[in-house]
Amino acid sequence: MTVEIILVFSILLITIALFAFEVFPVDKIALFIIVALAVCGLVNPEEAISGFSNTATITVLALMIVAIGMEDTGVISTLARFLKKLHVLPFIILLPVFMFITAGISAFISTTAVVIVFIKIISELSSRFNLPESKLLLPISFAGILGGSCTLMGTSTNLIVNSVALNLGAERFSFFEFSFYGIIFLVVSIVIITIASRWLPKERKETIEDEYKIENYVTSVFVTENSSLIGKKIEDTFLFNNEDISLLKISRNSQTNNAPGRYITLKKGDKLLLLCNLDNLMKLNEFEGLDIHERLSVSETVYKLEDMEEEDNPENLGFAELLILPGSQLIGKSLKEIRRQSIQNATPIAIRKRKNIRNTKERLIRKDIRQIALKPGDRLLVEIPKQDIPRLELLENVAILQEHDIPAEKNNFKKSIAFGILLLIIGLAASGLLTILISSLLGVSLLLLSQCIKLTDVYHRVNWQVIFLLAGMIPLGIAMHNTGADQWLSNQLIDLLSGRSNFIIIGLIFLITMVMSGVISNNATAIIMTPIAISIAAGMELPFKPFILAVLFGANFSFFTPVGYQTNTLIYGMGIYKFRHFLIIGGIVSITLWILGTFMLSSLL
Repeated sequence: MTVEIILVFSILLITIALFAFEVFPVDKIALFIIVALAVCGLVNPEEAISGFSNTATITVLALMIVAIGMEDTGVISTLARFLKKLHVLPFIILLPVFMFITAGISAFISTTAVVIVFIKIISELSSRFNLPESKLLLPISFAGILGGSCTLMGTSTNLIVNSVALNLGAERFSFFEFSFYGIIFLVVSIVIITIASRWLPKERKETIEDEYKIENYVTSVFVTENSSLIGKKIEDTFLFNNEDISLLKISRNSQTNNAPGRYITLKKGDKLLLLCNLDNLMKLNEFEGLDIHERLSVSETVYKLEDMEEEDNPENLGFAELLILPGSQLIGKSLKEIRRQSIQNATPIAIRKRKNIRNTKERLIRKDIRQIALKPGDRLLVEIPKQDIPRLELLENVAILQEHDIPAEKNNFKKSIAFGILLLIIGLAASGLLTILISSLLGVSLLLLSQCIKLTDVYHRVNWQVIFLLAGMIPLGIAMHNTGADQWLSNQLIDLLSGRSNFIIIGLIFLITMVMSGVISNNATAIIMTPIAISIAAGMELPFKPFILAVLFGANFSFFTPVGYQTNTLIYGMGIYKFRHFLIIGGIVSITLWILGTFMLSSLL
């Protein structure tokens, strides 16, 4: 093993760790990768930035813009709107029908865009017809992923695998090259998920106060000079052994005690971080000698309340729950920063953080809570005058979950044009007259010419994190090939698999890819595993196609965790499901598809 190979593997392992623990946003990690590879001399300058000009990256960008056009003109909503007529069906039939429709649309339009629209529609159906929202959202997300695995343009992962394989000498996949396998996977998964839906959580009838735990606040208070607490030990005050009030930490003279003991004596100017309910919060506000500095809440949720003006009538105010989607201008901003800009006359009240292994209560408390920022999948609770609620529809890349009114009907003429452009893109790409890259760029141009989309809107709504992720990971794949790291790793695997059956070989590639995609991005996994799979196939003198498909499907089928695929992350962030629902139900689906896929793909050898 050479020094260059060791450097590549070191960068790769650090990258996986950063992805898994979400230390930085994916676009920032991607930039670090580019710089590290270039500084270490593992790629030349042109190769370091080649990801930005890669055909797969540009194709993904173009298809994102097409999906924005389909959403803005109402094409996706129209395709899904007739789902409302299906609410009369029994659930055992309704669920598979919903999944088939979602998968069918996702095969040709961005899976994430489709699932976002379905979230809105299912939320409305749940409130109007008492449909079990908790029984539908996770299956819809899974169906979107499965549908996207049926065509070459269905997911960015498919395009990436095809692009990397093509650069390494493999044949180009046609539009419907692997649709047969994808449909089989879809049908089997729908049967499994329909049966397993009984283990999904039951519908909970909670108020906004219950959902956001508004009765629990983390409140910062100052001990004033007139406070009766001065000179008393904590054990001698109401702060000790009180079920309704918990002292979390004390700050004094720029020093913070995160575990204050009972014998600490309180002094003037001490800043106390208290956890208490709403009633006690009001009492603290009236308590002589305590000055409430700010009010915040933590229970995987962070709150900060804004003082209401006296003339505001509570009866005229309403609440709306907003799901933060990729590309939103609110991403990366704290509540304090959000209040500095207008969000359609709405006052942010609470942030419910998308769950991940770093969002523990202890970490939130130890961190400056004011700095906790919004990420995709988080939910924002806002207070807004009832007459202004429709204005929330103007927010870009924000899904309104609490107010379930569907936006007004779009312009039918533009909708027809956009749908025709989509059919043109699919027809040109499927027939082979044009590549997906050229056909999608043609579609974008036609959408702009017909004013179905505007570039000023596109700039704000494209998920640039995905683009930077691809641009950063592609040079990593190049570095693995330049240094021979992929060949070295494949040689080790060939030695390990020597004499094994084709079933075992394909199964191992499929399994490794699937496990990796459950921890890091499926696109990143595809870029890493495709060169390795092709090297193994070449070393064993076997056809490339089964190995490439094993990576393609394995990277997409990360159902057993909520972090491998963007739609699963959004669904998980809504707070309806726990990690175990993905682990158990998604795990059953993943294992079944792994075994089935191994049988089908190994038969091609």
